[in-house]
Amino acid sequence: MNGVVEGIYVTGEGSAAMGRVEEVRTVAGCGIEGDRYCAGTGYWTRYGDVCEVTLIEGEDLDYIENEVGIGVKNGEHRRNIITRGIRLGYLRRKKFRVGETVLEYDRPRPPCRHVQDLSKPGMTRALKGRGGICAKVVRAGSIRVHDTIETE
Repeated sequence: MNGVVEGIYVTGEGSAAMGRVEEVRTVAGCGIEGDRYCAGTGYWTRYGDVCEVTLIEGEDLDYIENEVGIGVKNGEHRRNIITRGIRLGYLRRKKFRVGETVLEYDRPRPPCRHVQDLSKPGMTRALKGRGGICAKVVRAGSIRVHDTIETE
């Protein structure tokens, strides 16, 4: 089962707006170069709840926009990588390649109230069951929009 990277979002500071980029570099054991959690400035860093890389399914974002009516495609989801064509739950207990980078499934990333505080009412509820996953960087490299996602 393969998928593709549909979008990439990063921010250098916790609680700051996420910006869309075309390419990122990953750092093993850290995450995405320049992103808040690799930089140690993420909102949840102080609580020890750090995800090196977060991924969310584009199909879930489509559902949220079309069925719930909440815009989530401009980084409001607070996840790094939007995927298309792959069920992220399928990656559980697996390593997978995204572009040049090898990631390993870490855990689900349920939505939190902080996401809603930074966006709009109803966001936490809209993302429930659709919050994506956390992954660890096993082998560093670049990730670009349109890169393939495949299991190892």
